Amino acid sequence: MVNIGMNALRRVLAFAICAFAVSAHGQMYEGQRLVTAEAVANVSAIVPGEPFLAGVLLKMAPGWHTYWKYPGDAGIPTDIKWQLPPGWQAGEIQWPMPLKLNEPGDIQIYGYHDDVLLIQQLTPPKNLAGQTVKLSAKVSWLVCEKICIPGDGTVEMTLPVAPANSPANAELFARFQKQLPQSRDLSASWSREKGALLLKAKSAELAKLEPVDFFPSPAENVAVGHPQLQSRNGDQFVFRVPLEDANRNSIPGLIVAGQGEHRLALDVSAVPQAATADHGSSPFGQLLRFLVFGFIGGFILNLMPCVLPVISLKVFGFVQQAGQSRARILRSGVVFVAGIFVWFMGLALVLVLLKSAGHEITWAFQFTNAWFVLAMSAIVLVFALNLFGVFEISLPQWLNRTAVASGEAHGDAGSFFQGVFATVLATPCTAPFLGTALGFAFTQSATVILLMFGAIAAGMSAPYLLLSAQPAWLKFLPKPGPWMVRVKQLMGFLLIATLLFLLSVLGAQRGVSAVIWASAFLLVLSIACWMKGAFITPMVTFARRSVVLLLMLVLVLGGGWYFVFGKFASATPAVAAGGASAGWEPFTPERLAIELQQGHAVFIDFTAEWCVTCKFNEATVLETDAVRSAFSQRQIVKLKADWTNGDAAITKMLKQFGRPGVPLYVLYPGGTAQPYIFPELLTKNIVLQKLETVNHPIVSK
Repeated sequence: MVNIGMNALRRVLAFAICAFAVSAHGQMYEGQRLVTAEAVANVSAIVPGEPFLAGVLLKMAPGWHTYWKYPGDAGIPTDIKWQLPPGWQAGEIQWPMPLKLNEPGDIQIYGYHDDVLLIQQLTPPKNLAGQTVKLSAKVSWLVCEKICIPGDGTVEMTLPVAPANSPANAELFARFQKQLPQSRDLSASWSREKGALLLKAKSAELAKLEPVDFFPSPAENVAVGHPQLQSRNGDQFVFRVPLEDANRNSIPGLIVAGQGEHRLALDVSAVPQAATADHGSSPFGQLLRFLVFGFIGGFILNLMPCVLPVISLKVFGFVQQAGQSRARILRSGVVFVAGIFVWFMGLALVLVLLKSAGHEITWAFQFTNAWFVLAMSAIVLVFALNLFGVFEISLPQWLNRTAVASGEAHGDAGSFFQGVFATVLATPCTAPFLGTALGFAFTQSATVILLMFGAIAAGMSAPYLLLSAQPAWLKFLPKPGPWMVRVKQLMGFLLIATLLFLLSVLGAQRGVSAVIWASAFLLVLSIACWMKGAFITPMVTFARRSVVLLLMLVLVLGGGWYFVFGKFASATPAVAAGGASAGWEPFTPERLAIELQQGHAVFIDFTAEWCVTCKFNEATVLETDAVRSAFSQRQIVKLKADWTNGDAAITKMLKQFGRPGVPLYVLYPGGTAQPYIFPELLTKNIVLQKLETVNHPIVSK
């Protein structure tokens, strides 16, 4: 009797707790509550190890809407991040079928009116401590009517822990679970035609309902036009889905039929599909084409401004080697190429590991980190001081003995690190062909990513391997002589120019004070290099060498501790550059959605302070009088997406357009036209010709 009484008491307490467990968050705008977010569960208590359903209930004000997982031409899907205790697991969001909403300017979106329950399965661990568990989720959404307003908040609920539970919120969950897509009674197949996919579907259930539509749900990097029902014959339907990407032979989505409470959604991606591929493009052919793009892009990297200072060092090395044995020249070239391959393949492995761990992977991701830029600044300075003759980079004694034995190890080490150094400085650049190739690779398997980076490395190293394999061509280079000392010093100044570029990147990332403290550390590092060159000579005693090395170590470590880990680390990061200058406005997904919903044409410049190609395009094209005038006359909204410090929203947009990094230039012409993607290297003619296609606004007098 006591146990029965205790169980009854637990159930009473459980219902009492549930009655007051939910925490709701409301979004207010001009005195009106636009969205109320609330956490709910379908059980009265948590049973250890037993999954249950939890959801976020969004209630919208009349006339306002939020978005489905694929928002359509504009908008942002609702995002839910559960903050769960250790050992808990959360499943994917179960999205009820949305409504298709047509906005002014023929903008088609998919979303929800009135209310929506986004359900996820939560699984607690088998061992739960305590009598109650507090669950919370961070929720963000975009709610739109004539304007769009982002909202966010944290919802919470506290549930008791018990050996048994009972249903809760049953009517609410039943209503929205009924709206979840089904996978029964449907067969589907895909085929391609020019500029579109054709979906052929057959379902007896769909034949009973009117109207019938297809709601696409493509991957983030796929742009889809407005689907249309092309034909209907009994229980057979043919949908035409505009899609320019010839590499895709199917896309997931829903076939939605009926009206009101009798609507039905069948999930196309959940049923077997017979996809008819484009016969002109086999998977192997596609891979081969993109590998060729990667090779060409790697070759072009040698011509990019961020790489030229180091490439000039290798050319200088070839001048020094003129007249030497063919075997030695070939060995030096092969070792230089090995340095290129080691860096690229190492970078590829890091990206594969990041991708397998669920992280976003991008080209030049390391340059979004101010600490990496500072480390590169220090390396560039040390190389420059070596070229100026302040000190000599020498190998350890044990390696020097090997060098004497082989006669070439010292030069091999220098060639190898020159190859690594050149590729490190190449990563901020996205050469023509390279962006397309990497965008393809980052959506593929680890093997394809490794193959792509191998192709890029082969393209970049090809001219040096060819030159070292044909030493007879070196006769066209100048003969070695005293002039080489001056050229060597000139190369040092080129590296100082690279250093100034890196410091400007630090300024954009962390502010002027960070540049000052970084420069102070570089001064200390320069003094240490001078001490090595002035006081550590081949004839110096061991005791004196030890004292100087100790002083250098103290100087560098002390300077690093005070200037870098103290002052530099505490410097306040700078506000993202490129804000409202010269008519540019900062990019946010919400701002883009608002402009598109109002029918405006939008041009987005995806850029970064460390991207030399971006700066070249801005100076020679985007900021010229002719292009500025064209933007102004057409009243095109200019948004600048600054990726200097890395930004999750910008990274997501880059991924949507199949690009691994910057530069990227996108024009939304407005109306039903699909966004246009410009090449990495811009010309005024390309930009002006495309801007001419944007409808000139009519100005009323």
